[in-house]
Formats: sequence, C-alpha cells, structure tokens
Amino acid sequence: MKTATYGTMHLGVAFGVAYALTGSVRMAGTIALVEPAIQTVAYALHERAWRDPAALRARLARAVDAMRSVVVPSLAAIAAADRR
Repeated sequence: MKTATYGTMHLGVAFGVAYALTGSVRMAGTIALVEPAIQTVAYALHERAWRDPAALRARLARAVDAMRSVVVPSLAAIAAADRR
C-alpha cells in the first residue's frame, strides 16, 4: 500500500510541476508518465553502480541513447501540436 500511494504522489507532483512550468495539461501528463519511468531506470542503474562502476557507464550510455530516441521526438511533437 505504501508503494502504491508513493507512486500516486510521485505522479501528482510530477504533473503539478510540469503543468506549472509548461501550462499545458497534455505536456504535463506526458512528463508525469515519462519522468517516473526514467527515474525507475535511473534508480536501478544507481544501485548497479555501487556494484560495478565500469558496467554502469556502458549501461548508462545505452539507456540515455534509448531515452533520447523516444522521449525527445515525443515531446517535440506534443509541443508542436500545442502551438497550433
């Protein structure tokens, strides 16, 4: 139960901050869903870093490339749609 309520709170905070910064419900919703997913990956990588720093560098480079290929075009498309 604690994990579920924390996850819900995290989504709410992410949405609130993103909405305050962008003024867009759609952009805030996207960020509120993407940010926790990225945070989960970052946490897992952080935990692994304490076990094997060299392996972390390789994983991190792959993860950043993968996130860029998905997140940046998606946010750019949403921003372009909001400008219309």
